[in-house]
Amino acid sequence: MAGHKGQVVGYVRVSAADQNEARQLEALGPVDRLFCEKVSGKNTDDRAQLQQMLIYVRDGDKVRVKSPDRLARSTTDLLALVEQLKAKGVALEFIDNPALNTDTPQGEFMLTVLAAIAQLERKTIRERQAEGIAIAKRNGVYDRVPKLAPEQIQLARERIAQDVPKAKVARDLGVSRQTLYAALNGSGKYAEVSS
Repeated sequence: MAGHKGQVVGYVRVSAADQNEARQLEALGPVDRLFCEKVSGKNTDDRAQLQQMLIYVRDGDKVRVKSPDRLARSTTDLLALVEQLKAKGVALEFIDNPALNTDTPQGEFMLTVLAAIAQLERKTIRERQAEGIAIAKRNGVYDRVPKLAPEQIQLARERIAQDVPKAKVARDLGVSRQTLYAALNGSGKYAEVSS
């Protein structure tokens, strides 16, 4: 697309509590194309305008948003969107947080820091879950209930008989492969169930 001059694309999101987009529009200033999301409390997941905007933007464009919370619901969400736009050659500009603008070295650095924090958060959550499970196991709480019901084990056997990989069967049932093997072999906490 030679001769495509990058456009400035505005994205505005107003919630039910704050149906006044004028402030955001004023902050954005003149844009070539505007996507305006009106979110009712009911459909927080339905960000149709955001999806439209992601399809619309092209290499060389710049997406302008008032602040990161207008664009994303979480750090992880924000980083995913940044990556998606970067892959398309699209820069991101935050009026209220210019330190996060993706087309500056400072913004790149800040986003790297955010990514590290998000990763740390996920790791910490996983560790806490693991600790909780370890404590529950020590207290004998965790082992009483088998993870898979007999009919699930039966279904798993049928799927494996149809050559579905065990890893996939385990994933679909939401258990680890060890749990699936234990269930199939009737070992561990499944020993008494399958007898």
